[in-house]
Amino acid sequence: MSRPSPVTTGRYAPPAPVRVLTATSADGAPLHVEVHGPEGAPAVVLAHGWTCSTAFWAAQIRELAVGHRVIAYDQRGHGRTPASPACSTDALADDLEAVLTATLAPGERAVIAGHSMGGMTMMAASGRPVFREHAAAVLLCSTGSARLVPESTVLPLRPGRVRTWITGRIIASRAPLGPVTPAARRILKYATMGPASAPDMVEACARIVHACPRAVRHAWSHVLAGLDLDAAVRELTVPAEVVVGTADRLTPPVHARALAAALPDCRGLTELPGVGHMTPVEAPDLVTARIRDLVTAHVSAPQPPVPAEESA
Repeated sequence: MSRPSPVTTGRYAPPAPVRVLTATSADGAPLHVEVHGPEGAPAVVLAHGWTCSTAFWAAQIRELAVGHRVIAYDQRGHGRTPASPACSTDALADDLEAVLTATLAPGERAVIAGHSMGGMTMMAASGRPVFREHAAAVLLCSTGSARLVPESTVLPLRPGRVRTWITGRIIASRAPLGPVTPAARRILKYATMGPASAPDMVEACARIVHACPRAVRHAWSHVLAGLDLDAAVRELTVPAEVVVGTADRLTPPVHARALAAALPDCRGLTELPGVGHMTPVEAPDLVTARIRDLVTAHVSAPQPPVPAEESA
């Protein structure tokens, strides 16, 4: 069965990268990496979430690449990165470290933004030397550190064992998502987006999510179901901002509030009324502005080397 491709027009159409490279993770896994924007500009690194790809960040890349070097990569099994039997939070951290090493100069610092599983990737990497060398500040969008299945409100049931059990079975389903039909759009919008999400937002997200292979979706669902990164959040010592939608059913605001309370240097928690789980798509301007502000506050552009004759 052919998988849908990203939209080709509008603000959610992925822009062409300036450069494409392959980063090699600790276990040899190859990772698809894109670089957008001018060399030497302040760096931004984008980590997407479960069932998504670099295409998810199209609106942010388009705006930020004017004056920033934007680095986006596909998580294992997502987008153009091949699937791997190693699915774990350690693998997420290894992969992020590999991308940072492949794209940033020694000591160069960047703002790292993560959505959903991308935010969990930063938590998993928080104590790693490479992450600490390169992370100047982070943006955590629509994410959580633990208890994802029990706290999910996708099912309109009372909290408890029944809701948790059914939610876990739905998230771990091996069923194919199939083509992007009107019914599929309605289901995806209900589960992952706010009720006022525009049709172009829903279409962009549906095409991205439906392109994720079901085996990959299933494998990573087990990692999310057993997630326990509470201790790692306390190791995320760089300046951090948190963004969440009040209509997020997958990682409701209870997660964002817990993160804001646990982070050693939280600079702000933004709750977006009526917005669902897909914040970079549903609130693209706000997410882009938060990233840009973090760059302005915490990253300076690398200085060009001084020619030998001028340094004498």
